[in-house]
Amino acid sequence: MKKLIIIFIFALFATFAYAENYSEMSTQELISIMGYVDKKNQTKFENELKSRISTMTPKEKTMYQNNLKKMKK
Repeated sequence: MKKLIIIFIFALFATFAYAENYSEMSTQELISIMGYVDKKNQTKFENELKSRISTMTPKEKTMYQNNLKKMKK
């Protein structure tokens, strides 16, 4: 749990640093910021995330499925 929180915090800071360039973020970083992306960047974010679904580990797919609810809000 502690590791997940650290990854989440890092991902939030990375979001500001990378702004709209989601291709340089790790899959775990993308998953952790689901639901927190600005509306203007949502399409680019979703496209990058969808392009990685086929290469996700089972753990990443589970995290992705759990975070899909955040994106639908």
